[in-house]
Amino acid sequence: MTNYSFPDNFLWGGAIAANQAEGGYLEGGKGLTIVDLLPTGEKRREIMKGKVTSLHPLEGAYYPSHEAIDFYHRYKEDIALFAEMGFKALRVSIAWARIFPTGEEETPNEAGLQFYDDLFDELLKHGIEPVVTLAHFDVPVNLIEKYGSWRSRKLVPLFETYAKTVFTRYKEKVKYWMTFNEINMLLHLPFLGAGLVIEEEADRMQVQYQAAHHQLVASALAVKACHEIIPDAKIGCMLAAGMFYPYTCNPEDVFLAMEKDRESFFFIDVQSRGAYPAYAKRFFKDNRITITMEPEDEKILKEHTVDYIGFSYYSSRTTSTDPEVVKNATSGNVFGSVSNPYVSKSEWGWTIDPKGFRITANQLYDRYQKPLFVVENGLGAVDTVASEGEISDDYRIDYLRRHIAEMGEAIEDGVEIIGYTSWGPIDIVSASSGEMKKRYGYIYVDRDNEGKGTLQRIKKKSFYWYKTVIESNGEKLD
Repeated sequence: MTNYSFPDNFLWGGAIAANQAEGGYLEGGKGLTIVDLLPTGEKRREIMKGKVTSLHPLEGAYYPSHEAIDFYHRYKEDIALFAEMGFKALRVSIAWARIFPTGEEETPNEAGLQFYDDLFDELLKHGIEPVVTLAHFDVPVNLIEKYGSWRSRKLVPLFETYAKTVFTRYKEKVKYWMTFNEINMLLHLPFLGAGLVIEEEADRMQVQYQAAHHQLVASALAVKACHEIIPDAKIGCMLAAGMFYPYTCNPEDVFLAMEKDRESFFFIDVQSRGAYPAYAKRFFKDNRITITMEPEDEKILKEHTVDYIGFSYYSSRTTSTDPEVVKNATSGNVFGSVSNPYVSKSEWGWTIDPKGFRITANQLYDRYQKPLFVVENGLGAVDTVASEGEISDDYRIDYLRRHIAEMGEAIEDGVEIIGYTSWGPIDIVSASSGEMKKRYGYIYVDRDNEGKGTLQRIKKKSFYWYKTVIESNGEKLD
């Protein structure tokens, strides 16, 4: 393994989300949000795709987000463990409904504001930089019931008010922000990504892209507010990344892979370049999609672009125009992909492709020429606690070692990367499946898929490995 030279101020750390870690789902005046309505089991994926039958938790169903890993009460204990590993940064999200429980209050909820004050203070006490996402699969349920969530223009000023509120409150504590987590997920899991309930008879793409426009305008207004309120801060966008390979060198496969990549790049093209790309305009025309805009929208998008590109990378994808090949497609990591014979897969069918990480980083930097921030990367796997209490997760170490090495190669290629916050440094609820057995962390949490367990925290073998990686600034990966 080559030793790589990472920048001296590189932000090593981890990433979690409020809805997957905090719990305390109605404590401190918090209102209901999207993930509070997602139970475990088969119906979860249907709901995430927009087939929603109730906007209230159902009696008798188990909702893992309601308690999650109880980070809401245990954050000091967990941050102390992150500090022991040497974290330079922790990516978290603010739950919108902790600040504005219905999304429409004239004054924010002080208890919610104070919780994040305390959280950020605890991080800073340990020398850990907060990296904060404004909306991580998070819309107050009241706004879904009343307005249809992001399909309505009314959410734009409400989100702007929320953004201005937290920028003003935390301007001395938070210098790295992002607007929407994995904004392109809106096209794949519209309820999870944007709170969209899509009726059977609705024009699905029309609803999704109109909602996307509202999110893009809201993102630009948040960028504007951040630059005005916290001039020394940086604010970015965030993409669920992972390039598409053509299954063959057939030009039709190559063109389809390009189109699949553009499906995601569309969002970042607008947030980073400040305008709708020509290919998107043709796509709208071909699919009879009409985007309703306000007169000032194009100016807002143009003048308020992001400072950096945040992205998650778990796996690459492969696509084909051959119907026989497509028969064997999988839905690993939400994005459909035909099987790639040159790479392995995780227990959940996600492609393991470290080289794809380097390719994706180069692809993004070549396209945008803005700093990148790797804000999610990791391996979900089943961990076993040995009789002596040890957890040997060498498979996770191997995955992370190979991916960090390729990130080092990307930096050698000339790609500017400002930090790496691996996903789930402590075991949390899986967003896609609602499971606890799908673990990502360096720290084990004693909790099972039914919500049973003591919530005890146990250090895994990877805990000590990642500590060495950070201490050596990425030089010691073996």
